[in-house]
Amino acid sequence: MVRVMVVDDHPMWRDGVARDLAEAGYEVVATVGEGRQAVRVAGAVRPDVVVLDLRLPDLPGAVVAARLAEVEPAPRVLVLSASAEQDDVLAAVKAGASGYLVKSASREEFVDAVRRTAEGDAVFTPGLAGLVLGEYRRLAAQDVESDGPRLTDRETEVLRLVAKGLSYKQIADRLVLSHRTVQNHVQNTLRKLQLHNRAELVRYAIEQGLDAD
Repeated sequence: MVRVMVVDDHPMWRDGVARDLAEAGYEVVATVGEGRQAVRVAGAVRPDVVVLDLRLPDLPGAVVAARLAEVEPAPRVLVLSASAEQDDVLAAVKAGASGYLVKSASREEFVDAVRRTAEGDAVFTPGLAGLVLGEYRRLAAQDVESDGPRLTDRETEVLRLVAKGLSYKQIADRLVLSHRTVQNHVQNTLRKLQLHNRAELVRYAIEQGLDAD
């Protein structure tokens, strides 16, 4: 059963989303109303998917998404927001969100989006996927022009799986490597890209579109 945590500061909306998920057969492991609480609780209840609103009283939703990327194992994040503004969508995706759905979506669309997010798909409200793809292409073009750091094929493969939210153990199992070898690849990649932690690594990978295939 897919484990889901709901993060929204409106109690009635939060409870309604949780009820829809439970009726659809998901296990709702937590419902919270603040970003910092969401990060703490996620580490304890280990959800597969976090349904995240962007408008929270203590932290921006994009910051929460980035911090959730540091939780081990990192849950996949599906943003459920009233906003369809370009800046909000791109900020959420660059922070590590797997998908973005506006709150005007139907119950059926939402429930299906949670299922697809749990399976590793990138799910977007129609019209927003093209926006994100265009940004990926723009960033990829910039990277080529800047002659950025060169990663090995294996480092790129590990980075792609990190961007998809897999834990180091899951990556090791997928690639038939030891946990230590995966950690070494990640550390080498961090050094080459001059990044500091997993959250920054996930943001870089998403900006390069490495989680899109």
